[in-house]
Amino acid sequence: MITLKLSQIGNSVGLILPKEALLRLGVAKGDTLYLTEGPGGEMRLSAYSAEVAEEIALGEEFMDQYRDTFRALAK
Repeated sequence: MITLKLSQIGNSVGLILPKEALLRLGVAKGDTLYLTEGPGGEMRLSAYSAEVAEEIALGEEFMDQYRDTFRALAK
């Protein structure tokens, strides 16, 4: 487990990733990361993946296509 600390960065709050975490994620400054919710409400941080990006785009397209249906079901 790697402990992370939130830091004030200007008017925002940022997360500083130690070198070990960057190496394990395979990322560097400027890369895109995803924070997703997993089973049981746990949060997962993962590196950019073209496969994940495609799945997200397909999901967003599906939700846009059936927006009215989702609204009706949400009532």
